[in-house]
Amino acid sequence: MATVTLQGNELHTVGNLPKINSKAPEFNLVATDLSVKTLNDYKGKKLILNIFPSVDTGTCATSVRNFNKEAAQLDNTKVLCISRDLPFAQGRFCGAEGIENVEMLSDYATGAFGKEYGVEFEGGPLNGLHSRSIVVINENGDVTYTEQVAETVDEPNYAEALKAL
Repeated sequence: MATVTLQGNELHTVGNLPKINSKAPEFNLVATDLSVKTLNDYKGKKLILNIFPSVDTGTCATSVRNFNKEAAQLDNTKVLCISRDLPFAQGRFCGAEGIENVEMLSDYATGAFGKEYGVEFEGGPLNGLHSRSIVVINENGDVTYTEQVAETVDEPNYAEALKAL
């Protein structure tokens, strides 16, 4: 279990982020076209998992915009923006914002991703949502970088995530 804060108030997750140099846990997430995406769909690519509570909050939306801008310049890399938002809300956001360089994926159907990656909030006002986190995975499926943002309203460290590629 990890402890982070929301405006200074403690929140806990169901586990911890995957360990550096471990194999990334498998996932089944729903894309905005309602297809199911798995880790295997990205085999041979570098991945940045931008994990957050909801695209309908300012900091979450900012992280998607920032990674969208950076992703356009990355070779053999996909940025996956993952939340419990419905795929319809994710698609609406991307359409309204002109987001085209990242993939939005939803854990709404089972919540299994949040548990496997240790980011699901347990209790508190964000119960069931994901904590703001970054996981970088190399072409071999190994975790090379993680960050669980200590204060939920803060942005992740974009530079360190990109450097880990």
